[in-house]
Amino acid sequence: MTNVGLVPEPAQKVVSRPAGPLVLGGDLGGTSTRILIASHDGTVVGRGSAGGGNPTSHPASAAAALGQALRQALAGIDPATVGAAVIGAAGGSALTKPEVRAQFDAAWSGVGLTCRADYIGDLEVAFASGTSEPDGTVLIAGTGSAAGTVVDHRLTRTADGHGWLLGDDGSGFWLGREAVRSVLRALDLGESTGPLATAVIAALLPDGGGAPSPERPGFSPLRDDLVRAANSQPPVMLAALARTVVTAYDAGDATAQALVKRAAELLTETVSRIRSADDTRPLVLAGSVAGENSPVGQALRKAIHDRFAGEVRTARDGVGGATWLALSTLNPTLATPTSHTKLTQPST
Repeated sequence: MTNVGLVPEPAQKVVSRPAGPLVLGGDLGGTSTRILIASHDGTVVGRGSAGGGNPTSHPASAAAALGQALRQALAGIDPATVGAAVIGAAGGSALTKPEVRAQFDAAWSGVGLTCRADYIGDLEVAFASGTSEPDGTVLIAGTGSAAGTVVDHRLTRTADGHGWLLGDDGSGFWLGREAVRSVLRALDLGESTGPLATAVIAALLPDGGGAPSPERPGFSPLRDDLVRAANSQPPVMLAALARTVVTAYDAGDATAQALVKRAAELLTETVSRIRSADDTRPLVLAGSVAGENSPVGQALRKAIHDRFAGEVRTARDGVGGATWLALSTLNPTLATPTSHTKLTQPST
């Protein structure tokens, strides 16, 4: 007899699990934490993301973000099947401190992972995201700037990366600081200001600057207000003013154009400390300032082409680069150009 009106139970969905051990890649940045889990051929089977994961500035919250991103990426996956893991960490040197490493180890084991996590620097991850070649040079120019020589996928030498106080020449911070200095210099000299100065003043003093004081004729309240505003926030926040340089550059501001040219020269000089002119290995550029659409990045590419041999490549997905390095850790034969493309330039 037919059971009319009865709704059949839905068939159980069969989830296909990849054969063999999985690999895990991570990218712990100042603004986000990202995790990928992939099979042996580079097929992504899990993704996770959370807030900033820089262990230097906020180790406790960074460790918590790592745990959150790991749990998300491992949803439906047995942690014991992960056989190798490589994680790129901005400010990764903080992990040499036992108290900081303990927090990250607790987040790792807390989700059931049993393989060792190999924490490496962001220069190595950036290089791996831009090329499948084992050797070459990498330059990161974002908030800060640093260059490195990579041999067999490992960093062997660096230049700059000295931080905002002592270096990071040509970086976003450098651009922002020099933009403010150019305005102060113009005010000292009583010169007229252009689009860059207008943008810097608007960014630092959204309510406008002070009016001239009869008690202090010859002093510039606007200058004093700018100095106070710039010093009232963490120094690294000056990097946000790099955007004003780009905007003024597009508007034809002569000072902004000079700053863009100088930033490209400084970054090229940083590369020259660790790379010879006849080196034919790839050179990978990473970071927002060195991006293909950035005026600094465009000037930088021309300067590098004029000065160095070898192909210039652009870094792609950093977490994909870390995952591809994890494949190499698991089995070097798995780290192929094909799996590299799948992980760093996923189809959309």
